[in-house]
Amino acid sequence: MNKVELLAPAKDKETAFAAIDCGADAVYIGASDFGARRSVPNSLEDIKEVVDYAHKFYARVHVTINTILTDEELEKAKDLIKNLYEIGVDAIIVQDMGIFKLAIEGELPPIPIHASTQCDNRTLERVKFFEQLGVSRVILARELSLEEIKNICKNTKVEIETFIHGALCVSYSGQCYMSYAIGGRSANRGECAQACRKKYSLIDDEGNFIAKDKYLLSLRDFNASRHIQELIKAGVKSFKIEGRLKDINYVKNVVAFYRKEIDKYTEKISSGKVNLDFEPNLNKTFNRGYTDYFLDGRKKCFNFDTPKSLGEKLGKVIKVNKDNFELDAKVYPQDGLCWFIDGEMQGCLVNRIEGKKVFPNKMPLIKSGVLIYRNQDVEFERILKNSKTKRQIAVDVEFSKNTLKATDEDGNTVSVLVDLDEMPKNPQKMRDTFIAQMNKTGESDFYIRSLDVNSELPFLPVSAVNELRRRIFSELIGERLKNYPKSSQSPIHYVEFPKKELDYLANIHNQDSKGFYEKCGCNVCEMSLESGVSPKGKCLMQTKHCLKYAFNMCKSPKKLYLVDEKGKKYNLKFDCKNCTMLIYD
Repeated sequence: MNKVELLAPAKDKETAFAAIDCGADAVYIGASDFGARRSVPNSLEDIKEVVDYAHKFYARVHVTINTILTDEELEKAKDLIKNLYEIGVDAIIVQDMGIFKLAIEGELPPIPIHASTQCDNRTLERVKFFEQLGVSRVILARELSLEEIKNICKNTKVEIETFIHGALCVSYSGQCYMSYAIGGRSANRGECAQACRKKYSLIDDEGNFIAKDKYLLSLRDFNASRHIQELIKAGVKSFKIEGRLKDINYVKNVVAFYRKEIDKYTEKISSGKVNLDFEPNLNKTFNRGYTDYFLDGRKKCFNFDTPKSLGEKLGKVIKVNKDNFELDAKVYPQDGLCWFIDGEMQGCLVNRIEGKKVFPNKMPLIKSGVLIYRNQDVEFERILKNSKTKRQIAVDVEFSKNTLKATDEDGNTVSVLVDLDEMPKNPQKMRDTFIAQMNKTGESDFYIRSLDVNSELPFLPVSAVNELRRRIFSELIGERLKNYPKSSQSPIHYVEFPKKELDYLANIHNQDSKGFYEKCGCNVCEMSLESGVSPKGKCLMQTKHCLKYAFNMCKSPKKLYLVDEKGKKYNLKFDCKNCTMLIYD
């Protein structure tokens, strides 16, 4: 079966280290500029530390340069990409076509380029364009079904990356302009204000409310765990976890969970055994309720009651007393609990527990039978925080004559000569001591898979054996890094783009991007919305989440409008053939 990469998010170097320790084959991280999560930048020095740590385990590091760029920024991005290549970064994730033009014209080093999901990769036609262009990988839109993913993998040879977990943007990536239209904060520029997590009302053309003050564009979180085997069989190369804004405990838990799931069906791409000291549980970490979105058909992917984390379902309130309520579930002081009353989310912190009695920090208006969730599990968070999970590479050690040889699981080998000046008075005791000390790998990057002593050992004090172990492991790491399988970007060249004319939806923000499309046979009739084009009358969002479907109105001829909390009305249009909702200014 195909090997697949488990690709984890990292907001900083500590999170990247944790992701690798918990089993990620690769991490993606933002640099100082030009990432779609502008609030989590990282210096070149920090990224270099991540690269050095990842490469020990033959894990990879991808850096996001996935915003659209001005002409001035494109020059800075070129310098940044050169620096990233110099420090050993394995790939860049790109949205702006100006970067592809730089690559074609030989102004970039041969660093692999991945076409970001922000490029709106929702069709076989679009993926084949990038394949013919010569990019190393295409990251698909989240909205695709299993059949669509299978069809793309079957009919292309380019590496395919898909999301498998995390928050869902309600709009097709790269096609959301709501945040920019409302307050000038562009999602395509890394400044999304998350307009989709705000309250809206749905009204018809007669002013009747179909829904009032609900989170009508807020989706549940993605969880594709039950489709892992099918996605591997389809030919997906990389499984991506969303979450560069998520904390380190979230990343530990989610990466560990998917590492275990993927290992049921295929071997990992990177090296080393993950020694988990906790049991991962997706329900115990941040989630808005889960959905597998459109992987195997249209389902209830939305949560209109709250955009906040629900966490795990605990059970229903048994009884309500004067200053407590009773719950048949294991709860700890300082846990966060939540529930819904009349469609509104409420919550409390737990002060103390007495049997089944929960004493909250403030006694809420709550009734028997109300379903309780825990969205802050302090005990689980404590376990994750204190986790000593370590990843170690298998090594086979052999002593023969005067040579100590170590060979790791990837076939890298080093040898160290051992002085035979003094022989032991008790050879068996020396042998036992040598084996015991060599096996004390502790916090090193290796564990001893096999240890053979094929000839008589010299006398070695314990300190000398320990020094031998440290030395041979150090040299083996050096050999691993020397032999690290680095990838290079194949030549990129212009090919015909499937459309002949492009408007603001192509997100063309600089002259090189415009020139790229023109070289691909396109007439650019409009630059990006962020270039100063008025949003009035424009489509601000394209989404597979359909409010007609959500309210059982698929066959209704009524005209529908979305109204925000300030009274701004948005025109809704429905492309029923493609089962897509469009939101217009």
